[in-house]
Amino acid sequence: MAVRQCGYTPGMEHFTIATVAEQSPDFRRVLWTGKHTQLVIMTIPPGGEIGEEVHEVDQILTFVSGVGQAVVSGQTRKVAAGDLVVVPAGRKHNFTNEGPNPLVLYTVYGPPEHADQAIHQTKDEADRLEEQGKDEPPQN
Repeated sequence: MAVRQCGYTPGMEHFTIATVAEQSPDFRRVLWTGKHTQLVIMTIPPGGEIGEEVHEVDQILTFVSGVGQAVVSGQTRKVAAGDLVVVPAGRKHNFTNEGPNPLVLYTVYGPPEHADQAIHQTKDEADRLEEQGKDEPPQN
């Protein structure tokens, strides 16, 4: 899957983000890593979840397709295409797919949270690599 869309020029990354996100079959794919932020797309299968977690970084999630549930700091909301959820650093959160189709989203971490160019086909793979210390963000 080509992640750089037309319009790419040196020094600038351009993505048709909804299209790129919907075409990715992977649970998590890092598209771009900068010094202060990181762009990641995720596909959560029906009945799946990101998994309850707490990051030391801020996270902004934008939903492209599907329906789900967001739980942040004990508050619950339904999410669907076009919704955006902000998860400040240090807040416990989880996102679950509540529909019959994949829940597709893109997320921006600030600073980066995952290894540059990481691709995790499944949640199990993502969890295993994190536990093994093989999904660490670049050190600036």
